[in-house]
Amino acid sequence: MTEVKGFRFATAEAAIKAPGRKDCALILSDTPAACAGVFTRNKVIAAPLIVSKPRIAAGRCQAVLINSGNANACTGEPGLEAARRSSAALAELLGVDEDLVAVSSTGVIGVQLPVDRLTRALPALCAELATDKATAVAEAIMTTDSFRKVSSRELSLGGVSCRVLALAKGAGMIHPNMATMLGFVMTDAAVAPQLLQPVLNQAVNGSFNSITVDGDTSTNDMVLMMANGAAGNAQVQPGTPEAEQFACAVDEVLLDLAKMIVRDGEGATKLVQILVQGACDAQQARIAARSVATSSLVKTAFFGEDANWGRIIAAVGYSGVEVNPDVIDIFFDDVQVVADGLSTGPQREAVATQVLKQPEFRVTVDLKLGEGSAYYYTSDLTYDYVKINADYRT
Repeated sequence: MTEVKGFRFATAEAAIKAPGRKDCALILSDTPAACAGVFTRNKVIAAPLIVSKPRIAAGRCQAVLINSGNANACTGEPGLEAARRSSAALAELLGVDEDLVAVSSTGVIGVQLPVDRLTRALPALCAELATDKATAVAEAIMTTDSFRKVSSRELSLGGVSCRVLALAKGAGMIHPNMATMLGFVMTDAAVAPQLLQPVLNQAVNGSFNSITVDGDTSTNDMVLMMANGAAGNAQVQPGTPEAEQFACAVDEVLLDLAKMIVRDGEGATKLVQILVQGACDAQQARIAARSVATSSLVKTAFFGEDANWGRIIAAVGYSGVEVNPDVIDIFFDDVQVVADGLSTGPQREAVATQVLKQPEFRVTVDLKLGEGSAYYYTSDLTYDYVKINADYRT
């Protein structure tokens, strides 16, 4: 399920990271593909995004050059020149228009990208192109990740078998909008170009913009989707059943990846869904869920496997949404620890503590004020998170 018609992949070592590690990667469509992108909302934006955003906005992309180990962020004009040089060199090697090349970087901020090393690796990178190396790309783009992140779906569009494949990296500095992450979605389906951006926006909002690890949003974040039509289906048009099928597949693969990112949160031992229901509207539910998911006190309680619902109700209370504390219910999975704002007793808390010993569980907060609901995925906050980030640059 990691091969997609009309796409090839490659990795190489450019000596950007530690010796012996693949640290640059290439995704290539055999033909120019329709594309869409979503990017960080951080106002400090890395050079590769400055170069790539207008190209992606034009709606066509054929190649994506990715490096890890260096973010090429806060590097001034030399950083922009490095991004342009590497994309121009790749375009020449591939024989494609430079405007069809996107560049993407991840790693340490404020260090100049060793562009000569990167460009010297490009011939070897192009020589390695193959249809079966998508997972190698997912591994080469990792930084503090402990495992590669890949998801795919197969679907029938008008009787034609099509595939959606997505790769991502991310483990720390995870928070909307977006997380410290790179994501790449490739499909061989033919999709109307005007459909791609709304589909990607919807999928990102329900996945990468609904997760948090540590409340930090980075400078390099990018999700790029490419559709090359190599499967040969009739082009999927907006407002059709096929469009719904396609959107559902993209939603699913990105949510898979988002949950992997939280599960892999630096030092994390828990993946927790925070579900807020009964809010006045969906927006208020989202604000309340985000408040709980980002609370350091809540996250440390998860690590300590302590059913400390007081921290949860407090986070809801300071979120700024409409609440009536006398009607709130709170559950850990299906174990109710708060009913109408009051504890259900130490015995129920003891049962809830067993829930917290699981690697994955849900916290449900019912405000009982309306029909609004929303979720966030979060991780626990552990000793290892501090250790990893205290010596990240060394």
